[in-house]
Amino acid sequence: METLSINSPTQDSTLPSGLQISEEVEKRYNVVRSVGEQCIHDDELKDLLAKKAAPVCYDGFEPSGRMHIAQEKLLLARLTLLLPWQGLMKILNVNKLTSAGCRVKIWIADWFAYMNNKLGGDLKKIRVVGEYYKEIFQAAGMNSENVEFLWSSDEINARGDEYWPLVMDIACRNSLAQIKRCMPIMGLSETEELSAAHILYVCMQCADTFFLEADICQLGMDQQTVNLLARDYCDAVKRGNKPVILSHHMLLGLQQGQKKMSKSDPSSAIFMEDEEAEVNVKIKKAYCPPDIVEGNPCLEYVKYIILPWFSEFTVERDDKYGGNRTFKSFEDIATDYESGELHPKDLKDALSKALNKILQPVRDHFKTNSRAKNLLKQVKGYKITRVMPTASSTDKEDLSVNTSSAASSSDTGLQVSEETEMKYKTVRSIGEECIQEDELKNLLAKKPAPICYDGFEPSGRMHIAQGVMKVTNVNKLTSAGCQVKIWIADWFAQLNNKLGGDLERIRVVGEYFKEIWQAGGMNNDKVAFLWASDEINDKGNKYWPLVMDIARRNNLRRILRCGQIMGRSETEVLSAAQILYPCMQCADIFLLEADICQLGMDQRKVNMLAREYCADIKRKNKPIILSHHMLPGLQQGQEKMSKSDPSSAIFMEDEEADVNEKINKAYCPPKTVEGNPCLEYVKYIVLPRFNEFKVESENNGGNKTFKSFEDIVADYESGEMHPEDLKKALMKALNITLQPVRDHFKTNERAKNLLEQVKSHQVKLQKQRRLFVFVVTKLS
Repeated sequence: METLSINSPTQDSTLPSGLQISEEVEKRYNVVRSVGEQCIHDDELKDLLAKKAAPVCYDGFEPSGRMHIAQEKLLLARLTLLLPWQGLMKILNVNKLTSAGCRVKIWIADWFAYMNNKLGGDLKKIRVVGEYYKEIFQAAGMNSENVEFLWSSDEINARGDEYWPLVMDIACRNSLAQIKRCMPIMGLSETEELSAAHILYVCMQCADTFFLEADICQLGMDQQTVNLLARDYCDAVKRGNKPVILSHHMLLGLQQGQKKMSKSDPSSAIFMEDEEAEVNVKIKKAYCPPDIVEGNPCLEYVKYIILPWFSEFTVERDDKYGGNRTFKSFEDIATDYESGELHPKDLKDALSKALNKILQPVRDHFKTNSRAKNLLKQVKGYKITRVMPTASSTDKEDLSVNTSSAASSSDTGLQVSEETEMKYKTVRSIGEECIQEDELKNLLAKKPAPICYDGFEPSGRMHIAQGVMKVTNVNKLTSAGCQVKIWIADWFAQLNNKLGGDLERIRVVGEYFKEIWQAGGMNNDKVAFLWASDEINDKGNKYWPLVMDIARRNNLRRILRCGQIMGRSETEVLSAAQILYPCMQCADIFLLEADICQLGMDQRKVNMLAREYCADIKRKNKPIILSHHMLPGLQQGQEKMSKSDPSSAIFMEDEEADVNEKINKAYCPPKTVEGNPCLEYVKYIVLPRFNEFKVESENNGGNKTFKSFEDIVADYESGEMHPEDLKKALMKALNITLQPVRDHFKTNERAKNLLEQVKSHQVKLQKQRRLFVFVVTKLS
């Protein structure tokens, strides 16, 4: 993080280089600088104004409201007078900026209000409130020249292919801890119960700065952490022009000890359509200790609202108490107040009068303008519905998990035709676990061509489980009439920092995978290969609101439990991208209109998330989860294969000698079936491929052909089948399986070129890893 020199207002007229600036630039600088309590950095702001005639200033607000509790809960989504992103301070600041030649882009953050569950997450209501806010700005005197109001949803949908990769890159480059430190932008702390949407929110707000091409971020002090995140991102991507941060003051609440105003406490703030009597009562009851300036909200209102608005503050009082007095500076007001010459009652009376004078045009507008009246009527009539994030620590569904691959109609109680029964057995044989079998059978009975979702991260060489098992499973599904959509998860590989997050390399690996499956015998008649980045860009208007909805309905703990899908544990140091990833993978299921999720057991938790989401939104047709077995590594104690350890797995383009060497060294204890990787290869690769397993032996009972795994287990446990004979037979079967792939990558020019590129990427990554380890070792 950069070392900051935080500047208060200054009159310095030179740049760091000593370059003198013109009087005109000095004037513009003083106007712009007066907007902010803090500036990061003054020298950059002055340099910007010297070089750019119309810099872009980014301001924004969530169209939200406050809760009024009566006999029923009504949402009186009233615009707070002085909250940092709303009301009179915004009007004052925007008018100053435009007078200095700036272009102001006001970001109406409707999608952000949605993620933050404002107005119950109802986007239609949020839009109405946004329009209501604009009416208030207009009525209160905002100069709309050089001001653009931009709806976040419209702008992001129009340029999603530009926006979302930026969000993902920011998420990849920042740890979860770094993002959590930005929670004050939403009025939260990092120790609170957070939803996944709160993490996405920060990454999106950081992206907004660049998306809007902002030179200046003009927001409240409570937004400073995310603005600094944007400057840090510039360092990370070596971007020269960092946004200047101009942070304005946060006004106190009207009651003692209120560090800021609260919409949930009407007495803490003045609202823009408050009647004169309401303003008078609130100011009369406001905290205003005699002779004390520090922490006095009434004086803050005068300093930050009245003086900037009128350029003076007039106190009317009887001659015996000093008579009327007009102040031109806050310093004079503070002096009189501290000395006791200005009494709290006189201050309050003058403040009420000034506030009512400012607010009267707004009141008149909402009484006489039919559009404004209609908007106000709508927002006052809204009922609030809270969308609470899922807080369960275990999967919410009460599941009867089925592990048998041959359950019949009688098991589920559903009577189906013989044809459906055959289709069911074929499809069910793929999964080690099925959630739920009755739903699967019902689906196959009613839908001739159900959609199956499978997918992969293109992330290096392909091991045999990805290769042969996927071909076997896909061919079974298509033979049963299913349509298979294979999701090439290039953006997900980038989020998971595979291949250094380089999308070009990731695309190459994706094409290489497709070549392997083609050579390995995948039946492509009913198979569609879909690139995640292409599909999401094409259907972003549907996809991203779905991601946001999933994120806001699930707390961070629930999403962290899905870390297994990326090969991560909940206790690892995670990036923000690894929170975004499960929400996106869950959304994929619905984007692809999948009936069946056919993925590995390691993906089970995110598939369960999809079923939970269906329950949350009352969607009847939940995706069926068909989870296939995860093959262990070849060495003792390896629960799964690892691409970083070549000895742990057979790779699809391994030469015959490589296969033989790896199987010879594989863990294969005599008479032991449990945890024996060689037997697992036979069960899940060889038997499904050949429907038999031939063992040739001269010394241990002669040749024998097995048709079932049970028979193999019986012979192996009894000692009739020796580990050496098992390994020889396994080597032969695997090499027969892999030979067409080897041939294809030796004879097909496109395939050869792809393999060379993939191997080159792997070498570069290995060098980078070794260098990283060396540097870390030296530093420690």
